[in-house]
Amino acid sequence: MSGIGTHGDHRGGGVIDLSECRFGVDRKAWDLEFLAEAEELAGLRRVMRLHLELWGLTRVVYTAQLCVTELVTNVIRHVGPGTPSRLAVSMNGARLRIEVHDPDLGALPTLVRATGEDEDGRGMALVNGVAERWGVVLRGDSKATWCELGTGLRSSSDHTDGPQVAKAEALLGFCGLTSAQVDSRPGRVNLAVGKDMAIGLIADLLHWLSAHGYDPDDALEHAQMRFGES
Repeated sequence: MSGIGTHGDHRGGGVIDLSECRFGVDRKAWDLEFLAEAEELAGLRRVMRLHLELWGLTRVVYTAQLCVTELVTNVIRHVGPGTPSRLAVSMNGARLRIEVHDPDLGALPTLVRATGEDEDGRGMALVNGVAERWGVVLRGDSKATWCELGTGLRSSSDHTDGPQVAKAEALLGFCGLTSAQVDSRPGRVNLAVGKDMAIGLIADLLHWLSAHGYDPDDALEHAQMRFGES
């Protein structure tokens, strides 16, 4: 990123590295109860997509949807349609963890080599092919079939990288990260504060465009187009 690197914060006597993310993403675990029916799959995929978009994990949406589909289909096929089940999604370090719970302790998922037109075993083979790891956890009255997907993040609160994101981080840093804005995590800044700062920066840029004779609405329209293309 040309021209933007580190910025000395002489008020604190140190140096702020603007290439490092200072806004953590809070990804709280969530779960959803459902009946294992084929008609529920589209809704489960939609819920997964919405949550991952809120978490800023759009890059793994398709893979996560595939895993949910196969894990639930496994319950439908081997435990039975209409089985009370639960989808649980969380972060395990930098990995996205997906669990599907059902009450049958006997029907354990297995990985087999499917040949020809065989259907049995294909679901877990697909999960095995896209997930970094998977397994089964037996509890007193239920089991959880789980898989974990790589996200490319460095931690559970990290965000995806990219030149636009890095530039925005640097600009927000130059706008003035004060010690009062740092939350309980060392070196991190409250994301709500970051959001307000970003909105304020956008408003200031629109004022700058207006002062120089440019139409702010036209600029916003072109910015939306560029955002959609990136």
